[in-house]
Amino acid sequence: MTFKPAPWPRKLRSQEWFGGTTKDAIYHRSWMKNQGLPADLFDGRPVIGICNTWSQLTPCNAHLRDLAERVAHGIYEAGGLPMEFPVMSPSESAFRPTAMMFRNLCAMDVEECLRGQPIDGVVLLAGCDKTTPALLMGAASVDIPAILVSGGPMLNGYFRGETVGSGTHLWKFSEAVKAGEMTAEEFVEAEASMSRSAGACNTMGTASTMASMAEALGMTLSGNAAIPAVDSRRRVMAHVTGRRIVQMVKDDLKPSDILTRKAFENAMRVNGAIGGSTNAVIHLLAVAGRVGLDLTLEDWDKQGRDIPTIVNLMPSGKYLMEEFFYAGGLPVVIKALGEGGKLHKDALTVSGGPIWDEVKDVRNWNEDVIRPVTNPLTSHGGIAVLRGNLAPNGAVLKPSAASAHLMKHRGRAVVFETIEDYKAKIEDESLDIDETCVMVLKNCGPRGYPGMAEVGNMGLPPKVLRKGITDMVRISDARMSGTAYGTVVLHVSPEAARGGPLAIVRNGDMIELDVEARRVHLDISDAELAKRLAEWKSGIERPSGGWAQLYHDHVQGPETGADMDFLVGCRGNAVAREAH
Repeated sequence: MTFKPAPWPRKLRSQEWFGGTTKDAIYHRSWMKNQGLPADLFDGRPVIGICNTWSQLTPCNAHLRDLAERVAHGIYEAGGLPMEFPVMSPSESAFRPTAMMFRNLCAMDVEECLRGQPIDGVVLLAGCDKTTPALLMGAASVDIPAILVSGGPMLNGYFRGETVGSGTHLWKFSEAVKAGEMTAEEFVEAEASMSRSAGACNTMGTASTMASMAEALGMTLSGNAAIPAVDSRRRVMAHVTGRRIVQMVKDDLKPSDILTRKAFENAMRVNGAIGGSTNAVIHLLAVAGRVGLDLTLEDWDKQGRDIPTIVNLMPSGKYLMEEFFYAGGLPVVIKALGEGGKLHKDALTVSGGPIWDEVKDVRNWNEDVIRPVTNPLTSHGGIAVLRGNLAPNGAVLKPSAASAHLMKHRGRAVVFETIEDYKAKIEDESLDIDETCVMVLKNCGPRGYPGMAEVGNMGLPPKVLRKGITDMVRISDARMSGTAYGTVVLHVSPEAARGGPLAIVRNGDMIELDVEARRVHLDISDAELAKRLAEWKSGIERPSGGWAQLYHDHVQGPETGADMDFLVGCRGNAVAREAH
């Protein structure tokens, strides 16, 4: 794609606030000057917002204040005026009931901050899982020049000679304790090794997946996704991004120019190649909805089905993000897809040029970490989109994290009505369950939890774990962490709380899973299914007041991105009316 820059110089959006000698212009400028800003900073140069999700309660993002300063240096160097501002920071490790419930609120915060303030372009500082899609969603709805910088992954963890992946080993060690293979004291001892530096998860979890998606979409400078948080090159990335956004404003290079169908198809293919998180499905659908692009679950299945997973990282493989960066990072993956005819090479990026120009000369420095296409980790990666009478609107499964022997399976349902029901029963030795069963969890979707928590990768019962079994088929309307693994069917839609077929599954029902055929089926007659649905009554109460009520009333299903129905679409960058 060829991008034609807008003429420069021209009147910028911020001059509607700061330009001229009217009472309103003097009012705006005079207040800004109480920060010690020289008058010539308001002479028509680009005003660049630094949208920061820094928070001490969001550990993945707790180092972003430093990166914001580096971004500001670059903006000043390029002749812009940097203005840092905070937005909501949903923390995956702390927010209850789940950070996903607040992704849309964060996106709304970003959108209104950009729309209502004198900003010509914005650098988005993100890190933790939901902050990356939220910032992209908000920026896409306003459609002023925008570019993203990730906080980067933390350093590798080590425990007793073993490389420890954040999240992935939390699940692994937790199961080991239940199986009697690890003591509770050892589990606590391992805690210190899981998160030993600033940054997000060091596995190919949702944070690193979404950083990769942002890069594959063309919304970051090339190489952004994998640089460790504490590596000096992360600061350099922030600095040069500050320089770049000023030129983007001058050229009027906007998200709508970059976030095209070709960009999303590239990202979906990259997700398959990296063994990316299932959460990317929901987030990219939501971002696409903000630019008015009709992206569907079928697109995910089509674009990822024949893509080999070549990145050998936990939870699908054995390495971590440090090794991925040292091997060459995401540009190596993108180049491999391009050489295999699986990349829209002309897709535009924030560089102002096509994505192929950014990656065509990179090298792979470790072919065990980033494998050749001829020797993949999984020959068919991507995201499998399943349908059937149990999931009429779709469900997803991550083949690269699943067990081959369970990809076609028929088993007896063991049902948990809620996550509390699961927790109360799972360690009960009298629970009628074995490794051939299918674990079913209900009422954990967008409306049901509320917020669609990452509880779909239910831990196995101790009596099964003691047999040495490490995986069972699990089905729910929940999500799972990108750091998790297993044969887990997620995002079942319609969710149980909306009266989807998942709501009427009973203990003892037989369920069939056939990933190759893309089918998940409840083995009862159509008449019995209709009878149960007609008799179903919701046990989920509508929240009373606040964001929870607004979320419950307006959140959409996961098959369209779980955005709010009133937030979908691009509303443009019109200047807000002046206060009088």
